[in-house]
Amino acid sequence: MEINLHNLCFSHGDTPIIRELSCNFSPGKFYGILGPNGSGKTTLLDLITGFLPPDKGQVLLDKTDILALSQKQIARKLSLVSQNYYINFPFSVEEVVMMGRHPYINRFSQPSKIDVDRVCQVMDITGISKLKQRKITELSGGEKQRCIFARALCQDTPVLLLDEAFSNMDINHTLQFLSIIKKMVRKTKVTIICVIHDLNLAAAWADEILFLRNGEIQDKGKTRDIMTRENIEQVFNVESKVEFNEYVQAKQVYFKTI
Repeated sequence: MEINLHNLCFSHGDTPIIRELSCNFSPGKFYGILGPNGSGKTTLLDLITGFLPPDKGQVLLDKTDILALSQKQIARKLSLVSQNYYINFPFSVEEVVMMGRHPYINRFSQPSKIDVDRVCQVMDITGISKLKQRKITELSGGEKQRCIFARALCQDTPVLLLDEAFSNMDINHTLQFLSIIKKMVRKTKVTIICVIHDLNLAAAWADEILFLRNGEIQDKGKTRDIMTRENIEQVFNVESKVEFNEYVQAKQVYFKTI
């Protein structure tokens, strides 16, 4: 699915958050969105999902304005894994993952065999089958995040948005989920748009990077081309060394210790 952002503007009160932002996201690519705190990364995702209406501009999903779509239509096109998602009711893990199938289940209807099979498949792929009868309110932060991730995968949308989705996971599960979504990009041409703070994970996994600063695009392009010392200094105001690492087969960023 092609996503086109045209001259997006959004403010909180008198404070501009997103400023005249335009760019495209193409199918079958993993995009990393990088920028300092307050640069507008989460707000940008909220605009893409239609959760926030822009003050100006448009978000187009395959040439259709997202504000013209119903919530159910949007839920069949976009899924989101947020850093801070709270479920206070003691649903089982299996019930939470099944919520990802709700856009395909008619109101007052029961899940079909296809829905049940898909939930089982995703829980197996993501390694949470052993947790399926556990209450989500009893899980650790990392386990909850894996459950929410599985729910998003169950939506089977052509676009997956990740907002610091790996922040509560250990490195083992982070790499596991990065591998899962990278395979999705290659096999089914899913579009991944991932807000991420870890520059080295972004450099190793993202096909393209969007550097965001003060609500504006500092640079956007292939990761190998724009993951540079100059961009990092301009965006984050820190000195660094950027070089190709043979072990990960990608550029990596190094910082001096004091």
